[in-house]
Parts: sequence; structure tokens; C-alpha cells
Amino acid sequence: QVQLVESGGGLVQAGGSLRLSCAASGRTFGSSTMGWFRQAPGKERDFVAGISWIDSRTSYADGVKGRFTISRDNAKNTVYLQMNSLKPEDTAVYYCAADSYATGVRDTPSLYDYWGQGTQVTVSS
Repeated sequence: QVQLVESGGGLVQAGGSLRLSCAASGRTFGSSTMGWFRQAPGKERDFVAGISWIDSRTSYADGVKGRFTISRDNAKNTVYLQMNSLKPEDTAVYYCAADSYATGVRDTPSLYDYWGQGTQVTVSS
């Protein structure tokens, strides 16, 4: 099993930056694709970014390409999401998730088997 704990959320002005962290415990982190998702009030949970375990290949949602960067440190069992040039529409609860069955990155929330509790990101205009 994998337990996930997110941190780093907060309130930031538009144009600012935040770095989210997701600390994982459990022996399968190193062989799990990791993803970040977000959910705004009244909306579905959407894929933001993912990173594979086998070659650290990354994938991003169109709306965050060029602004967000996902990375992982397997020695620290941690995955990061660096968010730059933040916009009010990035406001959401951000969730870290682990997909222990995939070799690549999948963008469907239901395919991820472990989830963190979420961290709030609020971008003011």
C-alpha cells in the first residue's frame, strides 16, 4: 500500500508561484506512476500532471503546460508540483495520487488506486 500526504498549498496572487509536495510511505512508491489532480467547487476532478516510475516521463494537461512542472525524488519518496504564473482559474483542491499498475501516465482519476487528502490552492486576482 501507499499512503500520501500533500503539503504546500496556500493563498497566492495571480502570477505567483507555489510548490506542492506529496510525501509517500509504502514500498510501492518507486514502482508507481504519480499524478496530480485538482478539483474546483462544483466541478469534476481533473488531471493536472503525471510522472511515470519507469523512465520519469511526464504528461501535462493542456491548461498547465509551460507553467507547471512535476518531478519526483524516489530516494525521498516524494513527488513535487512546481506551479508558476498561477491564474485564478488554477484555484482548486489539489490531490496527489498513485497508480501502481501503469508503466506510463494515465489521466483518468478512477485508474489511480491511492489518494492523498488534498491541499487547497487559492489564486487571487
